[in-house]
Amino acid sequence: MNPRERRAARHRAGAEVADARPRRRASPLTVEQVVDTALEVVAAEGYEALTMRRLATALDTGPASLYAHVVNKADLDELLIGRLCREVELPAPDPATWREQIRAVCAALRDRYLRYPGVSRAALAMVPTDLEVLRVNEGMLAILLAGGVAPRDAAWACDALLLYVSAYCLEVSIARARSGDADAAWVLDRDELVRRFEALPAATFPTVRRHAAELTAGEGHERFDFTVGLMIDGL
Repeated sequence: MNPRERRAARHRAGAEVADARPRRRASPLTVEQVVDTALEVVAAEGYEALTMRRLATALDTGPASLYAHVVNKADLDELLIGRLCREVELPAPDPATWREQIRAVCAALRDRYLRYPGVSRAALAMVPTDLEVLRVNEGMLAILLAGGVAPRDAAWACDALLLYVSAYCLEVSIARARSGDADAAWVLDRDELVRRFEALPAATFPTVRRHAAELTAGEGHERFDFTVGLMIDGL
């Protein structure tokens, strides 16, 4: 079975994927091992460090060996997002609590993405075919429909919510990485931002000066919760 056939088989529920031909490792690789190791690399070094060559080194094999299990980097990306989606528990859709349910699913996905710096980049512009990714899409769509949202609006809302979750997590990961740089840390300091906003020319930036505190407010995931709530209430 070639890599493309192997990938297609993963997308069929209940399909058995044939083992890869023996490699030079002491034991044959599996897709699970590839994903486990890829996530370890991302957790330790960030998503930008994850290349097929870097992954092969971590697995003590050659890059060509990986292609017996994944078609390319895009296929690996989908496997990573699928693994994280697999951990998300989906509630039975409840018309009475659908808003809380969709918030909880978004927060659960957010928390999993943030364990692995930058991994949400892999979810951007992805056309989902992985069964676990589709499971989350199915669950979110069912929740929105149970809440009385029109089918097209529910479908587009799923896309918008997942896009926001990915973008939010990517921004947080970038900010956290920059905060470790002593030369850049001051840019992220709230007090410094307030001082800079309040020092702007009053004639040109009267509103920014007046609301510097509000523009820089928010602890933890308060802004995330606000934005997801705004999107849900807009439905």
